[in-house]
Amino acid sequence: MNFIDILGLLAGICVTISVVPQIIKVWKTKKVKQISLLTFSVLTFGIAMWIVYGILKNDFPIIITNSISLFLNLIMVYFLIYYEKD
Repeated sequence: MNFIDILGLLAGICVTISVVPQIIKVWKTKKVKQISLLTFSVLTFGIAMWIVYGILKNDFPIIITNSISLFLNLIMVYFLIYYEKD
């Protein structure tokens, strides 16, 4: 892995973990009223497109970090849909 790959992984990790505090807060409070489902849905779709792009370019940092990010954002979308009922 070269410097550019490491830089890509570091950037991807920062973006990926940025949603974790929000997931934890929603999980603990069960409150999603102030969070936009549309925003997280568009973000999740964009992340899925980054994965496709990474696969087409055979770019390991993009594929790995965005796959993890997709998983985390799908959790958030699930919480938004599930807890919106309350």
